[in-house]
Amino acid sequence: MPYRTMHAALVLATMAAACGGEPPSQETDTPPAAGTTAAPAASACYLTGTLDEARTRPSPLAETTFTVGDLEGTLCYGAPSARGRQIMGGVVPFGEPWRLGANEATAIHLDGMAMLGGVHLQPGSYSLYVIPTESEWTFFINSTFQRWGIPIDDAVRATEVGSFTATPEPTEAPVETLTFTWAPADDGSAGDLVMEWENTRVRIPVAPMGAPMGG
Repeated sequence: MPYRTMHAALVLATMAAACGGEPPSQETDTPPAAGTTAAPAASACYLTGTLDEARTRPSPLAETTFTVGDLEGTLCYGAPSARGRQIMGGVVPFGEPWRLGANEATAIHLDGMAMLGGVHLQPGSYSLYVIPTESEWTFFINSTFQRWGIPIDDAVRATEVGSFTATPEPTEAPVETLTFTWAPADDGSAGDLVMEWENTRVRIPVAPMGAPMGG
């Protein structure tokens, strides 16, 4: 799987950085200064800055890999922590676009044709963002993924390729750091990318093209 070749040290180092200081505001953080841009490798999560800079971020780079049938994929995201703040309806405002993480746009890399939330996608890389409310989250899939995660303005939204909705559910216990995990269906034909943060869980169904979506 080409997306799994990112060195394990990157994941360990960046996750360790999560214990650091207060993360930047979701609305006011800025990308690294011009001149530090690293060309993204096909096998790695895209970074606006350098790997050394990414290791020291309060909201470190994280990734979740998954396999379902013949489809393999990677989800890349910045993993902020709550640190005593109100998250849903606070750091993550209801009714406004949110990048599903921190720093660069949250991105999904797919090595085959797939259905994401019921939206048919070609092999490739996409960014994800969401407009959450207390009762329903509307996800948007975008063809541009090599960018900083905000602003999500008209120029960004002009390259959307599809959308779908999901219903949030409560977690059994508070989740300090935003986390995505992979939950395969019992028969292995589909699965969910499961986001958990604070007291909220949301499931994003994923299946190879032509397979039934998990429930």
